[in-house]
Amino acid sequence: MIQTIRLGHLLREAVTTPYRNLVTRPTGAAVRGRIERALAESGCRTALLDFSDVDLLDLSCADEIVAKLLLLSAPRPDRYVVLWGLRDDQVEAIDHVLGRQQLAVAALAAEAAVLDVLGAVDGDARAAFGCVAERGPVSAGAVAEGLAWAEGRARAALDMLAARRLVRVAGGAFHPLLVA
Repeated sequence: MIQTIRLGHLLREAVTTPYRNLVTRPTGAAVRGRIERALAESGCRTALLDFSDVDLLDLSCADEIVAKLLLLSAPRPDRYVVLWGLRDDQVEAIDHVLGRQQLAVAALAAEAAVLDVLGAVDGDARAAFGCVAERGPVSAGAVAEGLAWAEGRARAALDMLAARRLVRVAGGAFHPLLVA
């Protein structure tokens, strides 16, 4: 099950104004606190953070909200985070912050048709992620065949994606975090 969390709504609650900009570390910490409470009260395994109502996201808020949320949820390997509705400037800020901290997250930009990965993953993992995102649940053999790789190479890339909680593993297959 997926829980959608609208960041624009949480932002307006946190600062009690019709504010649409996620800027400053204290604002990011306040919004992350509300996200953490929502996740603690939910039985959902996947949190969909909806950025579509956010105008501006600075680096400090990208760090406070996305990077720290990923770090704090690390002890829960059964929890997944997906970002949704991102504009190009937001993608850039989040990718920069996550890359510096060696973190990664699945994301769907506002104009994109399939999930992408933001942050620190190598080229093989990005290619394998794209294969899983486009094809749905797949085995390592199917990814190897689709990318013309040896199965061991595909398995290593998929295992890395699973370790970073960018795909789910169930029934011997690697699943995208969102299914259309």
